[in-house]
Amino acid sequence: MLVQVKDVIVKKRIRKELQDIQALKESMSRYGLMNPITINSNNELIAGHRRLEAAKELGWNSISAVVIDPKNEILELEMELEENIQRSPFTKDELIEGYERLEKLRHPGFFRRIWNFIVNFFKRLFSK
Repeated sequence: MLVQVKDVIVKKRIRKELQDIQALKESMSRYGLMNPITINSNNELIAGHRRLEAAKELGWNSISAVVIDPKNEILELEMELEENIQRSPFTKDELIEGYERLEKLRHPGFFRRIWNFIVNFFKRLFSK
């Protein structure tokens, strides 16, 4: 659901330093919000403080949110912690493989370019 950015209430948070908001802003500006923030039915933020701040700095009026209602304050705090703990960065090898694949897609070899031309030609031919 979409909520107004100005209506999201940020109470006391565990994370004090919202690191590297600029990179997140650039990502959100380019690709949009890939993961919604999480709020309770009172519009109190549970997860996604950096995403919310980036949206504010980008001048967004609304943001996608998942609304959940934890049974109590303990569960709500556990969810905030869990959302930050369970992130798993790419390994060095995974990151290298990802960038190699991206490079091949951006700069295909000669035979791949020919194949792509043929495929696109027939797609255009039969889509009319």
